[in-house]
Order: sequence, then structure tokens, then C-alpha cells
Amino acid sequence: MPTIKTLLTGAAGILFMMIHATQAAEKWNMATGFNDTNFQTQNVIFFTDEVKRLSGGDLEITVHSGMSLYRQPEIKRAVSSGQIQIGEVLLSAYGNEDPMFEADAIPFLAVGYEDSMKLWRLQRPLLEQRFAKQGLMLLYSVAWPGTAFYSKIPVNSVSDFKGIKMRAYNSATSRLAQKLGATPTTVEQVEAPQAFATGVIQAMITSPITGKDTKAWEYTKYYLDVRAWHNKNFVIVNKRAFDRLDKKNQNAILAAAKAAEERGWKVSQEAGEQAMDTLKQNGMVIAKPSDSFMAEIKAVSQTMVDEWAKKTGQDGEAIVKAMNK
Repeated sequence: MPTIKTLLTGAAGILFMMIHATQAAEKWNMATGFNDTNFQTQNVIFFTDEVKRLSGGDLEITVHSGMSLYRQPEIKRAVSSGQIQIGEVLLSAYGNEDPMFEADAIPFLAVGYEDSMKLWRLQRPLLEQRFAKQGLMLLYSVAWPGTAFYSKIPVNSVSDFKGIKMRAYNSATSRLAQKLGATPTTVEQVEAPQAFATGVIQAMITSPITGKDTKAWEYTKYYLDVRAWHNKNFVIVNKRAFDRLDKKNQNAILAAAKAAEERGWKVSQEAGEQAMDTLKQNGMVIAKPSDSFMAEIKAVSQTMVDEWAKKTGQDGEAIVKAMNK
């Protein structure tokens, strides 16, 4: 007949195994609006694999891509409310909530990857302050390749946009369309082919990656390589969910995030050039903007920079001043 000591020892062993099993079974859900072939999503998957490895399998993150769990505009709220623990967002899509969120979508505020990284370093502490008030924690950010105009007809001057319907995916692109004389029309990335085919839009400004992913050559023809800005994706985590993790799992996330940011910015440049090659190989006309067009578009963009700085207040004014140095 077992003794009390034996029973207690056995119970302690079972309890230990239950605790260990609970720790090993920690599972998170992560939402992103982009498909599995997109370099941003692939970088996210590398990130989650690294978290699993560094945590010794104690934390597993399942990636739900292509808006399969939440639509792009819904992801930030889902993370903030704790419906999911972690998500990837195109932060400029939330510009109506806070103008600081759309800094990287203001035309020619930051030109090229070096300037975009400078903008990111200026933005980060300001974004962290804002996210903290929303129960969010910022992990990392990765820039998209520079944007270009896609259109069915050649674009030689700003006047060519007058009266056409142009895709908008945040308040900045909506404002740009208005300043160009076009009609802004909200269309998500995955909806672009159908929108072009049905005449909902006739032009858009986005990265070469979007063009490749949506097979832009099937619904449009001209690509004007203005590189007006580098949008950034941000990976955010619910702060309460992060705080509930033990130190080892927290460190795994932070280390994987640091590596994901470094890797993502490098891959972005390579993916952008490869995407442009794919567009060209499939018959799209790749063109550089003329000096006269750049002068026109930069005059428009300067107005937008000034407007953004004014509505953002001291934080925005400080960023513009630093970017102009």
C-alpha cells in the first residue's frame, strides 16, 4: 500500500509535468494582410520560426496570412483588444487615427532606404509612446521598396491624372490623389486586379512587390518609377500577452524581432529589384519620370509635407526639420 510520502512525491511529479506541458503549449496567433509569397510575410515566418527555436519550443506563433483571420484595417484593433496576441500592420493605413502613423507615406519626406531608416529612427520613440497608451508594444519594422505609379495610359505630367480614379489605401494616398486632380478610391491590395478590370480605378501608386504579387501586367501597362516613399510594415504585440511570458520567451521574441528587422530591410531591396524585373519580363513599360514631372510632383509633395507637419504638431515639425538637415 503506498505511503503518504509516495503519494505526495507522485503528485508533485504530476504537477511538475502539468506545469511543463502548459509552458510548452503556449501558442499565439498572428495576423497579416499579405500573402505567403510576399517578402514581408516570408520574413514574418522566419521571425516566428526563430521565436520557436530561441524559446526551445515553449512559444509557438501561428501566422494567418492574406487577411485570412482579419482584414488589414482590423489587425491593429484585434491585437490591442487581445483578440490575437500579435500582428503585422501597414501603419500608414491608420493615419486617420494619428498623423504620426502615416509619416512614411508622405511623398518625398524620406527618399530611398537610407532616408527611410533615418525616418524610422526618428519615429520609433514617438510611436512607442503612442502604442503604450493603446496596450501595444512595437517589435520591429520593415520598409517596402519605393513606390511607383501604375496606369493604363502613359503618365507624362500631373495633368494626366485629372479626372481618373486612383487607388487609395490610407489618408496620405487619398490626399495625394486629390492634389493630383484624381478621385481617391479605397481598394485593398488583393482587390486591385478586380478594381482595375471593372473600372473602379485606373491608376495606383504602390511598390513593385504589389505589382508582382497581383500580376499587374494583366490589368495595367505602365509603371512610372517615382520612388516617392517607402511604406513600412510594423509588427506589434499585445503588451499584456508579452508581460505574461517568462523572461526566456520575452527575450526570444525581442532577439527574433531584432534579427527580422535587419534581415527584412536587406531583403526588401533585393525583392524590389526582382519584382521590377518580373514586371518588365511580363510586358510592363518601366519608365523613369521626366525632370518636369518630378518638379510638378515634388511641388505637390511639399504641400503635403507642410500639411502633415502642421497637423502632427511639435513631433511632426521636429521630424521634418531633422529630415531636411
